[in-house]
Amino acid sequence: MSGSTETGSTKSEVGRVGRYRDAVLFVLLAALFGGSFAAIKTGLAELPPVLFAAHRFDVAAVALLGYLVVVRDRETWLPRTRADFVGIGVAALFLITLNNGLLFAGQATTTPAAASVMYGLNPVLAPVFAWVLLGDRLSRVGALGIGVALAGVVVMVRPSPSTLAEASAIGQLLVLGAAAAVALGSVLLRRVEPQMESLPLTAWAMAVGAVLLHATSVGFGESQTALLGASSATLWSVLAVGLPSTAVAYAIYFALIERLGPVRANLVAYVVPVFAALTGWVVLGSGISVWTVVGFFVVVVGFALVERETIRAELRRAFGRGNVSVSHPGDD
Repeated sequence: MSGSTETGSTKSEVGRVGRYRDAVLFVLLAALFGGSFAAIKTGLAELPPVLFAAHRFDVAAVALLGYLVVVRDRETWLPRTRADFVGIGVAALFLITLNNGLLFAGQATTTPAAASVMYGLNPVLAPVFAWVLLGDRLSRVGALGIGVALAGVVVMVRPSPSTLAEASAIGQLLVLGAAAAVALGSVLLRRVEPQMESLPLTAWAMAVGAVLLHATSVGFGESQTALLGASSATLWSVLAVGLPSTAVAYAIYFALIERLGPVRANLVAYVVPVFAALTGWVVLGSGISVWTVVGFFVVVVGFALVERETIRAELRRAFGRGNVSVSHPGDD
C-alpha cells in the first residue's frame, strides 16, 4: 500500500512539474532576452550593430554544437530528413538573420520607444500568419488579450509624438520587418515539423545564421576586425549576450514554439520590456517610472485573457474541483 501511495505521489509531482515547466521557461526566456539589453548597450559602443549580432551567434553556435558533440550521440544531433534541413534554413533565415539584422540596423536609425512599439507587433502578426499557413484561428477574447498586452507595452515605453517624429521612417520599417520575420519564421517552423529535437536544430540554425549575418555585415560595409581592438568590457558583453541570452534563450524559444505554438511563444515579446527595465535599474541605475509598473499590470491582464482557460483549470485544481483538461484551439 505504501509503495502504491509513493508511486501516486511521484506521478502527481511529475504532472505538476509538467504543467508549470513551460510557464517557468517562458518567464526565464523573457528574463534572458530582457537582461541582455545592458550588455548589448555596452558592446554597441565599440562594435558595429550587425557584426555584434553575428558575433553573438558565433559564440552561441560554438557553445551549443560543442555541447552536443560532447554529450550526445552523433545520430541525435545531425540533420537527416528534408524537414530537418528546411527547418534549419527557415530558423536561420527568419528567426536569426532577418530578425537580428533588420532589428539591429533599424535600431541604429530610430528611437528605442518607436522600435519597442514596432517590434511589439510581432505577437499581433503571428496569429495572422498562423491562420493563413496553419489554419489556426484565434478567438475574439484571445485577440483582445494580445491587443491589451500590446497596449501595456505602449504604456511602458510611452512614445510621445516628438519621439515618433524623431524616429526614421526607414528605421521603423526595418524594425517592423524584424517583427514580421519572427512571426512568419516561427509559424513556418511549426508547419515544416522537423524530425530532429529542438536543441540541435537551434544549434545548426545559429551556425548558419551567424554566417549569413557576417555576410550581411560585410554588405553593410562594417569592419570585420572591430572585435580585435575592442576593450575587455566589450568582449565580456559579447560573451554575456552570446551564452545566456542567445545560446540558452534561443534553445528555450525554439522548444516553446514546438510545445506551445508560435502565437503563444511569441507573447514573450510583451514581457521582455519588463525585465529590460529591471536590468537597467539594477545594472545601469536607470529609474523605473510609475508607467512601467502600470504597463506591466496591463500586460498581465492581456496574458490573463489569452491564457484564461489555463488559469481557470489551475484555479479549479487549487480549490479541489477535480482535474480539468485544457485545450488551446488556434493557439489561444
